[in-house]
Amino acid sequence: MATFFGFRAGISRVCVVSGLCAAFAAGAVAGPAGAAAPSPAPPAAPSLSALSWEVMDARSGQVLAAKAPHRRLPPASTLKTLFAVTLLPKLRQDTAHKATHADLAQVAAGSSLVGVDEGSVYTVADLWRGVFLSSGNDAVHTLARMNGGLSRTLSQMQATAREIGARDTQVRSPDGFDTPGQYSSAHDLALIAREGFKNPDFRRYMGTKWARFPASGGPKAFGIQNTNRLLVGSHGVRPYSGLIGVKNGYTSQAGSTLVTAATRGDRTVLVTVMNPRQGSFNAVYEEARTLLDWGFVAMPKHPAHNAGPQHAPAAHKLAAAAVAPPAPAPPSDSGPGLTRHLGAAAALLVLSSAPLLLRGRLRRRRSGG
Repeated sequence: MATFFGFRAGISRVCVVSGLCAAFAAGAVAGPAGAAAPSPAPPAAPSLSALSWEVMDARSGQVLAAKAPHRRLPPASTLKTLFAVTLLPKLRQDTAHKATHADLAQVAAGSSLVGVDEGSVYTVADLWRGVFLSSGNDAVHTLARMNGGLSRTLSQMQATAREIGARDTQVRSPDGFDTPGQYSSAHDLALIAREGFKNPDFRRYMGTKWARFPASGGPKAFGIQNTNRLLVGSHGVRPYSGLIGVKNGYTSQAGSTLVTAATRGDRTVLVTVMNPRQGSFNAVYEEARTLLDWGFVAMPKHPAHNAGPQHAPAAHKLAAAAVAPPAPAPPSDSGPGLTRHLGAAAALLVLSSAPLLLRGRLRRRRSGG
């Protein structure tokens, strides 16, 4: 017992002289080396003129910021994304179809057209390029007829909207043309686009910039260009780096609408903008650019093992227009953890100072001390 207390006294003296105890204690309070410091709060979300908008992390489904995301508004041709999500799995891409008068009979006057010509033969892939690039309502109605007719297609589109949680969407036309009782929301359009990312055909068409229509060529074939100015860079709009699609639209009632997404590294930002109230006709693209830029700053980086947007789990929590800062890191272990650190320090010091204490006792015995 005397030896035990002698060791304790020796340990105390070594701690005071060397300062090791203070160092160990400081390390214990500060936490283990490499512990992450609390992340800084993201910048405030921008203020824009659009009636409704949303910024979503396409991989996780987390909404990073939004303005009136559930406001029900006319969607214009952005509703073609729901048409594509619904019908792409139902029709083989290589199926050939000879266009008929009946295919085009219900296309509304004033519609955007790709130029489907009665009597000409198109593959399903040709028609989808007409839908995504030229926003062709004639291609939409031709595909709807191939799917069994307009009524069947509308019913299937509505069912698809419900299945993916797009509850602000009411379908009255397959192409998004202004129709009484038809509406969607910025949040629903983001959900629909995110669902489309799961389909490789959807991803391919939404990012195609130029094509021949029909692709097989012939005397009636011609080139078409994607009308998404942020994708191709046209009409005074600079292309956005990393943009992958998705779909733009315009009608007199809806104004300009846009669903678009861009990828940088392991992150994909998905943005919807509905009906900007200020600026030129390009305002929808410039406001989307602002939101994409903000999204890449505000979005946390994903672990390297995270899959692409087509494999992301669903998540529907909405954020306010200003994003809340992330939760602070948990406090360092200053309770039992501190005791463990000091205990370990004491044990090491006991072992290191034992030989010195023993030699001192032997010298004192030899000298009579």
